[in-house]
Amino acid sequence: MRPLSFRSDELRSHLLRSKIATLGELKQALGTSVDVTVFRKLKSLDYLTSYSHRGRYYTLREIARFDEQGLWSHSAAWFSQFGTLLATAETFVNRSPRGYFADELARALHVDVQDSLHQLVQQRRVTRQIVSGLYLYTAIDRTIQQGQLLTRRNVDAVPTVVDASVLEVSEEELKAAILLFYSLLDEQQRRLYAGLESLKLGRGGDRHLADFLDLNLHTVARGRQQLLAQDVEVDRVRRVGGGRKPVEKKRPK
Repeated sequence: MRPLSFRSDELRSHLLRSKIATLGELKQALGTSVDVTVFRKLKSLDYLTSYSHRGRYYTLREIARFDEQGLWSHSAAWFSQFGTLLATAETFVNRSPRGYFADELARALHVDVQDSLHQLVQQRRVTRQIVSGLYLYTAIDRTIQQGQLLTRRNVDAVPTVVDASVLEVSEEELKAAILLFYSLLDEQQRRLYAGLESLKLGRGGDRHLADFLDLNLHTVARGRQQLLAQDVEVDRVRRVGGGRKPVEKKRPK
């Protein structure tokens, strides 16, 4: 009796139709119950394994449409042109102009990264420094690392700036402009502005804004909570009777 013959183009056709698939789905498509058979056929294809869901999903490189960060997602499964989660996290940290806190990298990659970052530090593929009471993960290259720390300090000095490397004015000019704008706001607007910027910063945002704007920490927290609860007093822009008087049209005689 001749052994069963399996064709890799059957896997390719299935993936082209479904975009992504689990190992079980690929075995069913190929008509086998043996994992090794599927991997042997996948080997002849340019395939990718998801870095999310513990590598549970497979796709073809020709299917993936990577964004400018090198990531692609389908049905909540995430793939990277850099490969595994470890490799992707390493690349992101080393390429970042200001390094990453763990929660920042988790948001960028859409998965938890604590264990991966711990492994990368142990393997000396990234480094970490304590900044603002948290571990900042930086490049292994000393020159890049120093640039990341310098940029991060500039960002922390002006907490409303996401990336200081894109500034077209000096840090002091930006600070002066922000504080001038802030001085023109009323009490509620100041509180809400601080709360909004704190939300954008995430963890530690209340403290950053309180220090920068010389506010009580609880004031920033209150502004943030008001925005989230949509509990804001909206005054009318014009009082009743204000503005230009309506012009009464003259009736033709």
